[in-house]
Amino acid sequence: MRRLVPFILRVIPRPFLIRLSYIVMRITSLACRGNNVECPVCAGRFRKFLPYGYNKVRKGVLCPRCFSLERHRLLWLFLQHRTDFFTAPLKVLHIAPEQCFYSRFRKLKNLTYITADLNSPLADVKLDVQDMPFQDNDFDVVICNHVLEHVPDDRKAMREIHRIIKPDGFAILQVPTNYAMEITHEDASITNPDEREKHFRQKDHYRLYGRDYTERLKEAGFVLKDRNFTDQLDDDEKKRYRLPAFEFMYAYYKQ
Repeated sequence: MRRLVPFILRVIPRPFLIRLSYIVMRITSLACRGNNVECPVCAGRFRKFLPYGYNKVRKGVLCPRCFSLERHRLLWLFLQHRTDFFTAPLKVLHIAPEQCFYSRFRKLKNLTYITADLNSPLADVKLDVQDMPFQDNDFDVVICNHVLEHVPDDRKAMREIHRIIKPDGFAILQVPTNYAMEITHEDASITNPDEREKHFRQKDHYRLYGRDYTERLKEAGFVLKDRNFTDQLDDDEKKRYRLPAFEFMYAYYKQ
């Protein structure tokens, strides 16, 4: 399993993986029935979560029913407890829509929900996040989760996201982060896919973010209004939902 999971993620194209997963999750959700862990996204309870990982396979992190990961379950809880995402009339842009969220967000009658991506079959609009075809102040919420590490000019993408958000709107902009590093590691001269994987964790990553990530977003005009959501969750919740042991979870608001 440690070798099979990374092999599948590397070899099978993402659009095909998305279609294939709808068949696989029917089988895995039945095989993992139980009551040891719970997914807040699909409300499923299971004996265990499945392993997942592009390089290093993590045990017990993938929901067998909706295929949510730790970061997805954390985001769902954040939207539930810190925002009016599920009740207020909001215009939402979801960039690179995650499969576990797509159908659930689409069904919410309070949302005007638009998806966007370069290649995903789940995208309503095909676009480059560095140059988006939307008016200024167009969206109440932008979700762009684990995308900016794939973008050549992330600062330009941050400014674009800030531009299209309405005053007092917010963005979800989670990225892979090495919290041991103070400064983001990026080097434009590293173009070989294998070297990128060595330095930035994946072949299609342009950088590995450090603790200065929030400062980049502040430079683009975003502000923080709340405390880190993860700090407010107790150990039992983190264990039950299999949440990240340590991760900053914020909404970034338009200044």
